[in-house]
Amino acid sequence: MPTVAKLVPEETVFFLCDVQTRFKNAIFGFDELVLTINKMLKIAKRKGLGNTIPDIDLPALGPLLLATIEKGLFSMVTPEIKSVVLFGIESHVCVLQSALDFIEAGYNVHVIADGVSSCNKEEIPFALARIRQSGGYITTSESTAFQLQRDAGVPGFKSFSNIIKEEKDNTVRTLQKLLQHRAVL
Repeated sequence: MPTVAKLVPEETVFFLCDVQTRFKNAIFGFDELVLTINKMLKIAKRKGLGNTIPDIDLPALGPLLLATIEKGLFSMVTPEIKSVVLFGIESHVCVLQSALDFIEAGYNVHVIADGVSSCNKEEIPFALARIRQSGGYITTSESTAFQLQRDAGVPGFKSFSNIIKEEKDNTVRTLQKLLQHRAVL
């Protein structure tokens, strides 16, 4: 029977991988990717992430922005976490290598399909397939958000629901752009 890896807010960390200004014109669906990133930052701000590009509103996290960490390695593995949600670029380089390292180290890895891209859009489904073959989980931003929320009866659900409603059009736009050529594996 396959392993079930649920996202538990207290044990989950978001890793935003390598979204730099210099990649803006090279990455397929970059504007839509930024929409998903900003949605996930809003979700993170509600619960409790990763100098990037000015289009991504990291200061909105306030005290929840713990650090922006310079990295030289392509992997983002650190020992302080249990579950990882990965999004960013490039899916077949930094995201893939980070996912494989986290999986190998025993972490539950969830990659947001509408939150990753590459210069060559054809690379993306192969990177996601490789991650899934290695034991990672491929999901969407909204599914991730609901897994982390877990219960409509808890305090803060109204603000969560408002974010989902506010982001509806952006979610549709992003799914249509970034997932149009990606078959569910």
